[in-house]
Amino acid sequence: MEVFSMKKLANRVQALTPSSTLAITAKAKELKAQGQDVIGLGAGEPDFNTPQHIIDAAFKSMNEGHTKYTPSAGLPKLKEEIINKLIKDNSLEYKLNEIIIGSGAKHVLYTLFQAILDEGDEVIIPIPYWVSYPEQVKLAGGTPVYVNGTEDQSFKITKEQLKEAITDKTKAFLINSPSNPTGMLYSEEELRELGQVCLDNDILIVSDEIYEKLIYDGAEHISIASISPELKEQTIVVNGVSKSYSMTGWRIGYAAGNTEIVKAMTNLASHSTSNPTTTAQYGAIAALSGPQDKVEEMRVAFEDRLNIIYNKLTAIPGITCLKPQGAFYLFPNAKKAAELTGYDNVDAFAGALLEEALVAVIPGSGFGADDYIRLSYATSLDQLEKAVERIHSFVESKMV
Repeated sequence: MEVFSMKKLANRVQALTPSSTLAITAKAKELKAQGQDVIGLGAGEPDFNTPQHIIDAAFKSMNEGHTKYTPSAGLPKLKEEIINKLIKDNSLEYKLNEIIIGSGAKHVLYTLFQAILDEGDEVIIPIPYWVSYPEQVKLAGGTPVYVNGTEDQSFKITKEQLKEAITDKTKAFLINSPSNPTGMLYSEEELRELGQVCLDNDILIVSDEIYEKLIYDGAEHISIASISPELKEQTIVVNGVSKSYSMTGWRIGYAAGNTEIVKAMTNLASHSTSNPTTTAQYGAIAALSGPQDKVEEMRVAFEDRLNIIYNKLTAIPGITCLKPQGAFYLFPNAKKAAELTGYDNVDAFAGALLEEALVAVIPGSGFGADDYIRLSYATSLDQLEKAVERIHSFVESKMV
């Protein structure tokens, strides 16, 4: 039988780093299938079902015959609801031709980078970053340029750091607030300073705001595009319904921004996906136009879990953690815990947690931060408390 040759694969695919989030989740599911009582704190999706009125609207749309192709950039009605949402929530006004809907915010970002990047163009990405940002830039022929937002800076970068990272090849700056994996929020003043640097150097801003509804302790989300008309013109806002409405599997995201960029993205989408899933678009219309009480219920539940689990987590020897302001992740420093338990690095520590304590966490190396782990609290409080107890017991039993 012929042995498959790697030469048959494109170089851009061979150069990809597999998603650590999906890899850990797959391993956890494999152990569960073997009958192991694994608690998964890896995947970034709410544990609530999609609100019933959204499901009902999607079902109704199918029964009414809305099962055909839509325009490549999405249904005009959904665009109108997105425009209404951006006005109401972010004080941002857009036209229909400044909106594109895609198959999830991840696919929207992918399409955006394909549309704006040429070989060698640089995109500045703060560390810690979501695992797919660098890979999407590389797939478009671009080069990720990393700027380290250290823990003593609350995992955020400064205007001075941004200035230092800019070269004549810089095409875009990517910002994610609230952040995956840290849950940190940029303030209005911080955004204004970063934005001014981008304006001064004519750098496109890509603002991923997918977690904007999930913020805690009185914190406020501000879109960088809303700060001034000039920043609005310089920014592509990316968002979606996955996190806020627990619609991860529906795969509906969107971008708002410059008409020429949106047109280029639309042309590209017409040759890749044709259009976002029709039924899911009708569900998204119901999500944005319907009652918002379930969004707040989920936010409150996440905040309650955070407040309970945070103190238990930071009581574990060798674990320190900044308290997040948004999203549904904790990003503790586990370097000391790894040392205390005899492991050379945090990756090995995380692997042992899964194999021996049956708790799945994501190593920070996948986010550009080797000393950390990411834990999702988008699961039941009972499971969270059990998981943290297991981690605590594991560390104490292994301490050398």
